[in-house]
Amino acid sequence: MQQIGVGIIGASTTGWAAASHVPALAALPGFALRAVSTSRPESARAAAAAHGVRGYDNHRDLVADPDVDLVVVAVKVTHHRELTAAALAAGKDVFTEWPLGVDLAQAEELTRLATTRGVRTVTGLQGRFAPAARYARDLIADGYVGEVLGTTLVGSAGAWGPTATRANSYWFDAANGATTFTIPALHALDTLAHVLGEPAAVSAELVRRREVATVVDDGGTLAVTSPDHVSLGGVLASGAALSVYYRGGNSRGDNLHWEINGTEGDLVLTADTGNLQVAEPVLAGGRGEESGTRPLRVPDTYYADVPRDLTGPAHNVAQLYAQHARDRAEGTSLVPDFHHALHRHHLVEAVHRAAATGVRQQVPARGVRA
Repeated sequence: MQQIGVGIIGASTTGWAAASHVPALAALPGFALRAVSTSRPESARAAAAAHGVRGYDNHRDLVADPDVDLVVVAVKVTHHRELTAAALAAGKDVFTEWPLGVDLAQAEELTRLATTRGVRTVTGLQGRFAPAARYARDLIADGYVGEVLGTTLVGSAGAWGPTATRANSYWFDAANGATTFTIPALHALDTLAHVLGEPAAVSAELVRRREVATVVDDGGTLAVTSPDHVSLGGVLASGAALSVYYRGGNSRGDNLHWEINGTEGDLVLTADTGNLQVAEPVLAGGRGEESGTRPLRVPDTYYADVPRDLTGPAHNVAQLYAQHARDRAEGTSLVPDFHHALHRHHLVEAVHRAAATGVRQQVPARGVRA
């Protein structure tokens, strides 16, 4: 099988790409990391040496590399539009992290560009590929819980608490598009929708309880405009009740607790981190005459493409890459692509309207503009 050559914009020696994309690609024989780029010559040289590939200090050089089939954009959201557009203009397949852009307008623009170029696209909404989530989805389809009555998901955002690093300070400015809602809560909503079906209507509160955060690097402070508490209610397309709550920072209690309740049984997913895009949830369930839940081991078939011993943030990312490879080989389109990301941006807009107006909002179906 011919390997898919990958170039990562934003793959330094540390950070998200180094912790997730690089080890994910190393675990998949169908992919080969061919090049990395950063914004400075010294960091590009260091990244090239660390990853054993070509290094560029200009993203246009990486995009033009003939050995790169798939360009990965793994940088701050504020740079997604420029870098993604450059890769699309070169006719390359593109994997852009979620959110696709800082707002709906940028997501619409990039989706139009990708459609015009006729390339394959991927958006980094990998929580749905967590083996426990996929197994839960199949159990529900097989009738384990009967008819789904409702679901409740409570999580901790990890970031957006009382402190920040200088490098991640941009998360605290809502204008940058990377908030408690758009990152951890939306990743959770995407996974939830994949398991249970799409939200049909939402009510929302986006609450900012902290107006200042302390920068741990230097003791400075940041003005906070991002919400640090997210409370969503509503219904799914099936009619099931929906409740999602996310808090900034971490809890001394459960950082992820997701229940799915049905007429015949219940499923519960828990994890140490509330970020479902990187979590490795533990699944439990009970049904019929059982008075409680018991652990449910995820079958080995859900690890056919990615081994169980690849853990941490790389696992779900590797599952997403593996599906992209199947899509290319089989002519399918099952990964979340830019059209899917645009649909999620419409959900973001619906939630923002609900929070701003206090009025319940209908969520547009995919392909329907609000």
